[in-house]
Amino acid sequence: MAPDDRKRRFELLALPHLDAAYNLARWLAGNGADAEDVVQDAYLRAFRYFDAWQGGNFRVWLLTIVRNSFMTWAKENRTPRMVFRSESPADDGGEIADIVWGHQPRDPESLLLESIDSQTLTRLMERLPAEYREVLLLREVEDLSYKEIATVVSVPIGTVMSRLARARLALRRLWLSNESREAAHGV
Repeated sequence: MAPDDRKRRFELLALPHLDAAYNLARWLAGNGADAEDVVQDAYLRAFRYFDAWQGGNFRVWLLTIVRNSFMTWAKENRTPRMVFRSESPADDGGEIADIVWGHQPRDPESLLLESIDSQTLTRLMERLPAEYREVLLLREVEDLSYKEIATVVSVPIGTVMSRLARARLALRRLWLSNESREAAHGV
């Protein structure tokens, strides 16, 4: 394949996934500037090894490279962002009621509340362990299947399912704890 054809084919496959790559890197790195560095490195690696891609889901292949690029970046920068814990978050002893998320009307007040909720969610997700953040992001934001997530993070599907369940429970607990704290302070 001619170099120009290779470059064009890579661009056609890779550029549509730039937002997904940035989202994953942003959640892993914790800030936009580092995420940009990780994504740039990932895209360079992906282009360098583009001939090794054997077809299949390009998005999954690319997100795997983004994750691996972050792991390399984290080691080189000695960041604690990627600390994996084997245990689940401490149980607060209380049962969590099932929460049903409904659709709000699109009036200005609802939009403001939605924005506040989005900011709160972002803050709370940043408090989750790295292995929980990444599976939540890949499933809920990037809409990858369990099998695709397993490929990206290099773990069995059962581990993905377990991490996702624990991540959702931990996030729900953080959310409810945050609401209780805000109610106690009259926020």
